[in-house]
Parts: sequence; C-alpha cells; structure tokens
Amino acid sequence: MIIGIDYTAALSQSAGIGRSVRELTAALVSGYPQAEWRLFAAGVRGPIPAGAVLHRSLLSERSHNRIWQRLRLPLPVELWTGPLDLYHAPDFSLPPSRAASVLTVHDLAFVHHPAETMPGMLHYLNAVVPRGVARAAHVITPSESARQDVIARYGAPPQKVSAVAHGVDPRFTPEGPLYDLPPGDPVVLSVGTLQPRKNHSTLVRAMAAVPGARLVIAGGRGWAYDAVRAEIERSGLAGRVSLIGYVPDADLPSLYRCADVFVYPALYEGFGLPVLEAMASGTPVIAADRASLPEVVGEAGLLVDPLDAAALAAAIRRVLADRALADRLRAAGIERAAGFTWGKAAAAVWTIYQHVLG
Repeated sequence: MIIGIDYTAALSQSAGIGRSVRELTAALVSGYPQAEWRLFAAGVRGPIPAGAVLHRSLLSERSHNRIWQRLRLPLPVELWTGPLDLYHAPDFSLPPSRAASVLTVHDLAFVHHPAETMPGMLHYLNAVVPRGVARAAHVITPSESARQDVIARYGAPPQKVSAVAHGVDPRFTPEGPLYDLPPGDPVVLSVGTLQPRKNHSTLVRAMAAVPGARLVIAGGRGWAYDAVRAEIERSGLAGRVSLIGYVPDADLPSLYRCADVFVYPALYEGFGLPVLEAMASGTPVIAADRASLPEVVGEAGLLVDPLDAAALAAAIRRVLADRALADRLRAAGIERAAGFTWGKAAAAVWTIYQHVLG
C-alpha cells in the first residue's frame, strides 16, 4: 500500500496544524511500517519521520494553491510523489489526485467568525473547503463538534465524516524543568497565536479583576495583534501582562509547568490542543464553554462563557484561592489527558484508510 501525505504544514508551520501533522504522521509511519509512506512538501524541506520518503516540489505552497485551487489546473500530486493508492490532505485543501483521497478539516472558524478571518483567507477557504469535502472519499475532523459543523454546513453524509481526536506528546508531564519566567506573583498562562478568535482581549480585561496575579500570553503575532496591545494599555495592566511571543515546541512543557492556572478563552476551536497539553502538564485549566472545548476538557476543568470577563475573572480567582480545587483539577486533568494519544489517533486514521481502500 502506497500512501501519500501532504507534509507541507508540518515543515512550514511551527504551531497548531503544523504540530498536529507532524505528530500524526510520525505515529502513522512508526505504527504501520507495512505501508510505503510518501510525504509531499511544497517549497519547503526539513526533517521527516524515519521510514518515510520526502517528495519535494520546487514550487512554493502559494504557487501550488494558485495552480490547484485558484486556476484549478488538473495537475495531479502524483507528478511529484509517483503513483499512490491513497492521498491524505491534512490542511483543509485537497489537490488533484488519481488516488482515493482523505481530507482533514480542522475547524470552520472562517464560517462562524468570518469578520475575524483575514479577507483573502476567508475567500480562499470558502472556495476550497466545500470542494474538498465534496470530492474526498472521507473527511476527518479533530472533534465531534467540528464533525457536526462539516455535516451541517456542507451536507456531507454522516458516514463520510469521522472525528479523530488529537493526541498529546508524552513530553507534557508535571515533572521536569521550569521555564525561565521572572519570579513574582502567581502566573495565569494562555497559549495561542494572538488573533481575534483566541479572545485574549477579554482575558486581559478579566485580569483587571484578579489582583495579585500576572498574565503571561505565549504566541506569535497574528492578525489584529495590535488590538491586544491596545487592550493592555487601556486596562492599565502593562506591568502585569507579558506577551512573550512564540515559544518553541521544546520549551512548551516547562512553560505549562510554571503556571498556576491555564486559561483558554477561545471563541471557537476545532479541538484546542493547548488545553490538552496544559492538562497533561498538571496545570489547572479554565476554558471556554464553546465548540469542541467541552469535549476536550470534560469534567477536568472549569468551563466559562468566554465573552464574560467577570465570569473569567471569578474562575481565575477561585482556582488561585482554593488549593483543594486546584489540586483536584490538576489530578483530573492529568488523568483525562492520558486518554489522548497520537497512537490512538493514528490507529483511527489507519482504520479510515483501510475503509476507503476497501
């Protein structure tokens, strides 16, 4: 069996989708060596899992998107990979292929929050995602919430769409070194690219009602980053809020361990991997009560209306003040996170491949 996977995001995106593609692909390649694994990458190179072969195009990802999705030229991906039995596109868009195809749609944030999606990307996703869902032999989402979104929005047959939860890297544990944060007040941590959908501005407003604590936000500068900076200045919290930028994957476990509480107030998530990583690291979690996040958190964290700054503040104060509650959330989070593994995700995806290939 010859299986192709688009590995471009794994090499070009450090966080989010890039991390999920890296982890899932590594688990598939190591867990199912009976297949021949061919990884396609547009315009980028980098390390790949042992046991796979990289087939790199000299054209950039942008050029391929223009050729495949805007001009819709029928140049199959097999021109770069050679013959395939199945091709998995794990990043929203499906290229032409002669093989049976599987598409991963991580979320429909661009549908639910169009005003908070970059205009060019909004037009692109509204064009390519429904085409890909219609053409793919099977569609994967990371949560049941996202699965129901795809079925409802695009009329996909329910049997054609499967929810496969992400895993958490075993590096995320309560034991180990701590990130080098300046000593001081208790740490409220949030991790995620600074963009409107992550809702950091509401979290900053909530911190005004949490005396004696500091907020650390780790994440790259996304669209509308300046709005978060402006909220910090407007709230008078410049001395208690730190934007430390993108933190490399290798340093994330030590960062989570530093936090007294982890807060994830996103307005919409297809999965919410940072929540799972925080739980695995033994950090009490407060998350938004929206979309997929209740699926991930379960009873192991506090769920709050992400648009209610007062409710967020009350939850943070409660966890910081109640040692017994914090300890209970810490233990429950570790136990729940243990059920999410990339090996389990790979097994579910492998079953989907087998089903597609009959």
